[in-house]
Amino acid sequence: METHRRIREIIEEKKKSTIKLLQRLVQEDSVRGNESKAQAIVIEKCRKLGLELDIWEIDENHLKFHPFYRCDRQNFKGNPNVVGVLKGKGGGKSLLLNGHIDVVPEGDRKDWSHDPYSGVIEDGKLYGRGATDMKGGSVALLLAIEVIRELEIPLKGDVIFQSVIEEESGGTGTLAALLRGYKADAAIIPEPTNMKIFPKQQGSMWFRLTVKGKSAHGGTRYEGVNAIDKAYTVIHALQQLEKARNDKVNDPLYKNIPIPLPINIGRIESGKWPSSVPDSAVIEGRIGVGPWETLHEVEQEFITEIINLKSMDSWFEEHPVEVEWFGGRWQPGNLPSDHELVKTLSNHARAVMETDPIIEASPWGTDGGILSQGGNIPVVVFGPGTTEVAHDANEYIELERIYQSSEIIALFIIDWCNKHS
Repeated sequence: METHRRIREIIEEKKKSTIKLLQRLVQEDSVRGNESKAQAIVIEKCRKLGLELDIWEIDENHLKFHPFYRCDRQNFKGNPNVVGVLKGKGGGKSLLLNGHIDVVPEGDRKDWSHDPYSGVIEDGKLYGRGATDMKGGSVALLLAIEVIRELEIPLKGDVIFQSVIEEESGGTGTLAALLRGYKADAAIIPEPTNMKIFPKQQGSMWFRLTVKGKSAHGGTRYEGVNAIDKAYTVIHALQQLEKARNDKVNDPLYKNIPIPLPINIGRIESGKWPSSVPDSAVIEGRIGVGPWETLHEVEQEFITEIINLKSMDSWFEEHPVEVEWFGGRWQPGNLPSDHELVKTLSNHARAVMETDPIIEASPWGTDGGILSQGGNIPVVVFGPGTTEVAHDANEYIELERIYQSSEIIALFIIDWCNKHS
């Protein structure tokens, strides 16, 4: 109880500096290829905390033959991965705290009430791209480590903090850190979960479908075959596949998620001229992969559905849809709900929040699958961010949740890292 009281006191003392750190990070536009300035801020903080630093630029040659590597980025120069280690005395369980520094683009700035990189604070919320996904989570991790340092409580196991690049594009940063040798007895990823605990994470894949038509003059469109019309048929088939896949889901952790395994159409392109019948249409999207599935299984199920289009429309018999898998791939994660990691974190969350934490499955992909499947590391996703505003305009994070999650993680570190390994 005394330790818990001191943790709360230290967090109270650190609130202003924590807000300032998050503001500085949000004010850096760390979209893909522009992560360096935000990482410099992280490095500065890690040095102040006395962590053993490892800073390196990713070398594609060290990754390109790994089955999890799917990245179209050619140049990582100047935008490093950052790892800071708080060394334990030995004999205890190690813990990996994994956060990503990259953010998605801000979209149309006219949709924002403030500049998307302002870091403005209103009504206890800090606004800006990346506040929720997931700079707020990374700051919560750093605050928890700062609390441990202030307490001067010795730990047996190592605490490994990571600030990686390229999460939003498929996890190259985390894969690079894993292949560099960073493993642990457990991992926490503070993605925006609304303070829920996610032991299971959905995987996902990006697809590109090229639908063929036959060009003609728009005035005699009946002489052609409109690829956009045929794209409607393809999209309808994908909607039916989504329904069939979700009808089979019976995992209780998905009971509150309307569409556990979504198939999202994110982009369509067709036609070059308003008065011409387009002879091709390109559909790009994302298909969700259940924690109990493999990417290969879902890929084959998807391809079978596309092949079966010919039974719906004879046009596809001689003009099959071309399927291409591109971009990032997120591996699923499937940690049992009764795992020691889940139980221990839940106990500390209960002590802080004074209510039972909600345990669910993640509706989106994270780097957790790389750690669990690639490194055999038990992973939970648990963070202070607000799920609903991630990737949206006017993204924000509730500051009190940062402090609360730091309190939980600090308690967890003391408990977990002093368990016998």
